[in-house]
Formats: sequence, C-alpha cells, structure tokens
Amino acid sequence: MGNKSKLFKALADKNRLRILKMLEVRPLCVCEIREILNLANSTVSQHLAILRKSGFIYEIKDNKWVNYYLNKRSTDDVVYALLMIIQSKSFDDDVYRKDAEQVHLVDRNILCRL
Repeated sequence: MGNKSKLFKALADKNRLRILKMLEVRPLCVCEIREILNLANSTVSQHLAILRKSGFIYEIKDNKWVNYYLNKRSTDDVVYALLMIIQSKSFDDDVYRKDAEQVHLVDRNILCRL
C-alpha cells in the first residue's frame, strides 16, 4: 500500500498534473516546462524527479537535451489507470488548455541556448 500512496502524493501537486497534461501534447525538456510553468529549473527538476520515481514519466537523453515522456506503456496497472484518467476529457479546464497551447509555441532552441 505504501508504494501506491506515493503515486497519489505525486499527483497531489497542481504543477505536476500540469506537467503530465503538457506531456500529452509532446515530449518536453526542462527549459520548455520551466517557461510554461514560470518556475525555477530546480523546482521543475524536483517535480520531474517525483513523477519519474512514481513511474508516470520517463526520460531519454537526446544530445544536449533530456526529453520527458508520459509513460503510457507502464507495466504498473495503477500508474496506467491513473494516466488514463488524467488524459480523459473530463479532466480538462482552462489552465490545461492554455498550457497545451504554450507547448506548441515554446522552442527549446531559443530557450535552452547553451
């Protein structure tokens, strides 16, 4: 039961829910998520770490970026079911719609200049 309660704790933060909804649109890097949420890189990284440890997302390194993806192929039935609930249309509201619009506009090549 302890592991399952961690899943719900991971979903208890609105910013983490926003991240999951943004990742429905496309994979994102930290700087893109930071730009949309208007949070510090370290805060975004903490949220991503919690979501990753809970199994909701995974990451793939691509050259200078780390891309974050929804874990739609989770072998954990509870993680999978929760992701399906989060992706349902009944979960939509204006904040998530605005975030989705921003996902289409952010450009890591501009934001993440190294």
